[in-house]
Amino acid sequence: MLVTPGQTHDGTVFEAVVERIRVPRQGGGRPRARPDAISADKAYSSRRIRSYLRRRQIPHGIPEKKDQIRHRLARGSAGGRPPGFDRTAYKRRNEVERTINRLKNFRAVATRYDKRAYVFHGTVTVAAIRLWLRV
Repeated sequence: MLVTPGQTHDGTVFEAVVERIRVPRQGGGRPRARPDAISADKAYSSRRIRSYLRRRQIPHGIPEKKDQIRHRLARGSAGGRPPGFDRTAYKRRNEVERTINRLKNFRAVATRYDKRAYVFHGTVTVAAIRLWLRV
């Protein structure tokens, strides 16, 4: 999790969030820093994010915006190929959206009573743990 001001677009901190990913290994050793794949909605469909994921060799399921498709097609063969998109993997993205909505059921998370970001981060962490434990 990464706490940002409410008016900040999530796409501006996308790289920082991906850099924080650490997946522990089963048999010990250094945790993996690269996820198997990333699914995101059209808000994350930018050239910067796609090139970042390509550089890190992370497969992604991010649909193109209609205006991006139109601009790519208008450029003809110079527009390049459309980015790969797996519809079946993209359908699982709603699990994350539902989890975020369940987090917002906690009053302290939804209204953000906490003044300091680190306190709010702790509040969201406790709420996530409660969801994970189903308490």
